Amino acid sequence: MAFDLSLLFSSGASVGLTVGIGIGALVIGAVIGYFVNHSVTNKTIGNAKQTATQMINDAISKAKTLEKEAILESRETIHKERLEFDKEVKDRRTELQRAEQRIQQKEETLDKKEAALDKKSDSVENFKKELAERDKKLTEKQAQVDAAHDTMISELEKISQMTKDEAKTMLVASIEDEAKRDAAKMVREIEAQAKDEADKKAKDIVSVAVQRCAVDHSAEITVSVVNLPNDDMKGRIIGREGRNIRALENATGIDLIIDDTPEAVVLSGFDPVRREVARITLEKLIADGRIHPARIEEMVEKTRKELDAQIKETGESAMFEAGVFGLHPDIIKLLGRLKYRTSYGQNVLRHSIEVSHLAGTLAAELGANVELAKRAGLLHDIGKAVDHEVEGTHITIGADLAKKFKENKDVIHCIAAHHNDIEPQSVEAVLVQCADAISGSRPGARRESLENYVKRLEKLESIANSHPGVEKSFAIQAGREVRIMVKPEVVDDAGTIFLAKEVAKQIESEMDYPGQIKVNVVREMRSVEYAK
Repeated sequence: MAFDLSLLFSSGASVGLTVGIGIGALVIGAVIGYFVNHSVTNKTIGNAKQTATQMINDAISKAKTLEKEAILESRETIHKERLEFDKEVKDRRTELQRAEQRIQQKEETLDKKEAALDKKSDSVENFKKELAERDKKLTEKQAQVDAAHDTMISELEKISQMTKDEAKTMLVASIEDEAKRDAAKMVREIEAQAKDEADKKAKDIVSVAVQRCAVDHSAEITVSVVNLPNDDMKGRIIGREGRNIRALENATGIDLIIDDTPEAVVLSGFDPVRREVARITLEKLIADGRIHPARIEEMVEKTRKELDAQIKETGESAMFEAGVFGLHPDIIKLLGRLKYRTSYGQNVLRHSIEVSHLAGTLAAELGANVELAKRAGLLHDIGKAVDHEVEGTHITIGADLAKKFKENKDVIHCIAAHHNDIEPQSVEAVLVQCADAISGSRPGARRESLENYVKRLEKLESIANSHPGVEKSFAIQAGREVRIMVKPEVVDDAGTIFLAKEVAKQIESEMDYPGQIKVNVVREMRSVEYAK
């Protein structure tokens, strides 16, 4: 408030000074005029006095007006300053109140945290006391257990009338008996294997059957590759906002993979017939050059009809190649569908024709029903044509299809028994089993992926290396043998026998593999000395 009054006083003083200066100037001007014009006539002097008086009055009036204006302006300025000062004071009071509220909230929060910390501190102290009491009780119980254990050992020695060393000796003896029994079992297995391998007649039949049958096998998988004339064709296949590729995928049910592979498009799908329809359709569209949704749907429908005719022709060709006649037309179509089905990289149609030839050859050698064996061999995997559409195993599906199309009951039995799902009741059923095994297991018929092969070898070596005393191990003979090198200072000669048994049991429990795996433990002891 003091600031505002000083401003008022300073403004009034400036106005009074201005008025005084004006009046002084007028007076001085009048005196100078008087002296200068002294010689002028009285009339002139009178007029000058009157003019001077008028000028003085005007100056006084003007000075009063200026003084009033200055006072009004000063009052207005003081009023504005006062309003601003009041607003500033009000804002500062509001800010101080907010600050006080925040400080009060922080103090309350700190009080709560302090109370929580005090509570936690009390809990921690109580927990420490409980732990100390538990530790004390555990120590007492451990002492009781140790005493009870010593008492139990003494009682057992009294009851059994044997010392601890004598019990160990008896245990070792029982382990040796178990090892001998396992050795006898192994001898029997080796003898049975030698007997099987020495069966000359079976060897002759298999060799004759394999010699008479030689077919080509294609490595077909779940993808097909379509080559493009140039990379610009990828954009046309995709279409504006992807409409072409969506139309093709919806019409065929196959996924199109368009990536950075130069001049190629990958078709992916588990249904081989649909994948073939998509492949042929895409090749025709590329050759035609007109690629749009309407043209795609038209071409897919046309390709389906053409492929159905090809499937029927393929089934008839397979029937004539195998020398089997009188099949139901729907069975012939299912045979044609097998052309687009693979199993472990082996084409199922070529496999079925091969099994038909093999079964017929085996039946001829043994004097069985050749026609029945060939027919059952050709149809034994017919369920794989629709196993992705119908629930159940391909064996059950195939037997049901054979029943549906009025096949011979002996053929149905061979189909149902070719994987030992049921016990074979005829020679022909056994021959179909043998022919199926020969076709699937001969070198080159099927292949295992490199990744699975490497994983199996790594698993064998990791199992061997997990046992103490093993220096290094090698999986050899394509995973049919694992050779283990042990540290002679850790594992003795008797320990190698037990190590081989443990590794073999672990392999049996943790791995799936065909045939058998040989576990070979090698212990080498070298002693070197120099004569001086």
